[in-house]
Amino acid sequence: MLEIARRFRRDGLNPVEHVRHILKEAHDDKLNVFISIDDEGALASAEKAEQRIRNGDEGTLLGIPIAVKDNICTKGIRTTCASNILSNFVPPYDAHVVERLKQRGCVIIGKTNMDEFAMGSTTATSNIGPSRNPWNIDKTPGGSSGGSAAAVAAGLCAGALGSDTGGSIRQPASFCGVTGLKPTYGSVSRFGLVAFASSLDQIGPIARTAMDVAVLYDAIKGYDPKDSTSVNKDYKVTSLDELDLKGLKIGIPPMFFGEGLNHEVEKAVREGISIFKELGAEVVEVKLPHIKYGVAVYYIVATAEASSNLARYDGVRYGWREENSRDLVDMYASTRSRGFNDEVKRRIMLGTYALSAGYYDQYYEKASRVRTLIIEDFKEAFKACDIIAGPTTPTPPFGIYDMLDDPLSLYLLDIYTVPANLAGLPALSIPCGFTTSGLPIGMQLMAPAFGEDLLLGAGITFQAHTSFHEERP
Repeated sequence: MLEIARRFRRDGLNPVEHVRHILKEAHDDKLNVFISIDDEGALASAEKAEQRIRNGDEGTLLGIPIAVKDNICTKGIRTTCASNILSNFVPPYDAHVVERLKQRGCVIIGKTNMDEFAMGSTTATSNIGPSRNPWNIDKTPGGSSGGSAAAVAAGLCAGALGSDTGGSIRQPASFCGVTGLKPTYGSVSRFGLVAFASSLDQIGPIARTAMDVAVLYDAIKGYDPKDSTSVNKDYKVTSLDELDLKGLKIGIPPMFFGEGLNHEVEKAVREGISIFKELGAEVVEVKLPHIKYGVAVYYIVATAEASSNLARYDGVRYGWREENSRDLVDMYASTRSRGFNDEVKRRIMLGTYALSAGYYDQYYEKASRVRTLIIEDFKEAFKACDIIAGPTTPTPPFGIYDMLDDPLSLYLLDIYTVPANLAGLPALSIPCGFTTSGLPIGMQLMAPAFGEDLLLGAGITFQAHTSFHEERP
């Protein structure tokens, strides 16, 4: 991204021609990355950016091609959430983050593929079928922001926006060999994000490098009065400098390296931690005693909030409707039955059950209490360290359809990512190695709330001394 910006100003690269080339590649794409491509809007934005550059505007993001996950509203461009029930929905407004990118002169190429309503880990639940991993087209790019991560890895955009409810930015970033940030809850406006689980969802950037991620994060962060969960504080410009790691304490929870972790992933992540140590960081052991309940807590809280949020898709107000119905009740049932796929219906049913009379105290309330214990665990851990490190995912990329018939195994893949969402903390996935078959492996870094500058600084430093992020599919 920064390299493209430099070429626009120093090497005579033309923004319009560059975007035209990107659009051609996007239409020719065999990875099933895009749900919608906005040729007319992208070229018009590129022309405006070119004129601003000619007039001496030094904006870093001017003319930079960006992709946006299809659950983030874009004025005049379909926002479908990869679902039949929203297949023809065209928002009359932009999400706050899209407004911010347009103000910076970004070029929105199109909307990227995803798991339906962001519920999944593979993009295989999308109504247009799964995206494919640029490193191996038989492997999943991850999910639910798999389209965004694959687009960045394949060079179909310079950066992308995704959403992260339980790891949906970091897991695909790891699988696709790129860098992805889940910001602190409340630091980036959720206005215009189609809700999955409102207390967990967070929009964040994906790019090749931590430096490019920092530039995108700087563009979208900040207070938004239209979002009641947005935090009103002084958001300083994110530093792009390397971080002095001397004296930095990196915490390692032993359970992050326990049963179920692929040996190649463990080896790569431990070697990545060793690089931090060689650069001056101190490695300490930290305890997160309630983290073992994270997946269970997450899938109770997330499904409960999903069942509430998705109640609005009833065929009455907007979205697809089953017209051939006997009566109102049949219309509701037929619309939701045919409009949602099996995974979305499964989560709605789980959430409705957890919130039902007689079970609320047993499930949702108890999960909320354990969530508080997890938050307290992190507070205690960060008294002993500055950053917590570990694997992003327990496995490398797997076959696209390998686990579709085993949802429990898919849910367990979120074991390392959901804690950051439950605690509202920032977390970064950076490439740290490859399997013997050449598939990317990611390492996750977590910091205290609003510690993005620390996280990104550590990521920038790591990438200044490694070349994993420079590899191409």
